[in-house]
Amino acid sequence: MPLNLPDRLPAIDLLKEENIFVIDTSRAKTQDIRPLKIVILNLMPLKITTETDLIRLLSNSPLQIEVSFMKLKSHTSKNTPIEHMKAFYRDFEDMSDEKFDGMIITGAPVEHLDFEEVNYWDEIQKIFNWTRTHVTSTLYICWAAQAGLYHHYGIPKYPLEKKMFGIFEHHVCEGFQKLPIFRGFDDVFFVPHSRHTEIRREDIGKNPALQIISESEDSGVHIVMARGGREFFVTGHSEYAPYTLDTEYRRDLGKGLPINMPQNYYRDNDPEKGPLVRWRSTANLLFSNWLNYYVYQETPYDINEIR
Repeated sequence: MPLNLPDRLPAIDLLKEENIFVIDTSRAKTQDIRPLKIVILNLMPLKITTETDLIRLLSNSPLQIEVSFMKLKSHTSKNTPIEHMKAFYRDFEDMSDEKFDGMIITGAPVEHLDFEEVNYWDEIQKIFNWTRTHVTSTLYICWAAQAGLYHHYGIPKYPLEKKMFGIFEHHVCEGFQKLPIFRGFDDVFFVPHSRHTEIRREDIGKNPALQIISESEDSGVHIVMARGGREFFVTGHSEYAPYTLDTEYRRDLGKGLPINMPQNYYRDNDPEKGPLVRWRSTANLLFSNWLNYYVYQETPYDINEIR
């Protein structure tokens, strides 16, 4: 089944070149079924790149999905054309009366700030609270995962001595191998990370409402689940395209910033040989399992019944 996207969204043409089946809103309205409503709060600077990364993964499902994009009124993106934002994004306050089957909240380049210092912290706290009454299941990614855990559960973040940057081995924590979110996962799987801060196992372990369900010996806590799967906090970037870490690495080198080569990423640790992609299948499983087991099978048919 196809993904239902706003008319003229740039990702449509990009993904059609990859033979991913997408249709625009005009065509989808002729189909007599109820699609899942997924809203993406995209906090990343390069909006179109993140849209394409996430839509690529959401498309790997037999479900028809209607994707909407949310933005913050208290923050203006400087790296995406204003015409794009006006065409495809709506302010939270304009969407706050609607309900959604699922929501994805992305990372943001504000790790160096305390949460309360982020200029849109007040608004994003309202959104975090809103998800609990208007969304069946919410996927928090990277900075959003840390922010969500801090807001909802008081879990602090800590600065790292050096950036967690590269591709790292992960495993499912003991006792959680049969969770539907991990259906089809290998015993060892790979996930990209790119962050300057971390959350710690000992803090999460003090809160019985939280379960660490996946982690890495090298990169630490990976996925925290709460409320039976209505909230997932994911510290890695499974959605990253093959060359995203390469772009970040070369960007920082060009700026003269202190940056180590991303670990376990380039073939033979040689940037000229390009990346060895080892996380694509895990990424597809993570998103398709979330959509199927925690959104589609849990959300009510009448979306207004979401509580």
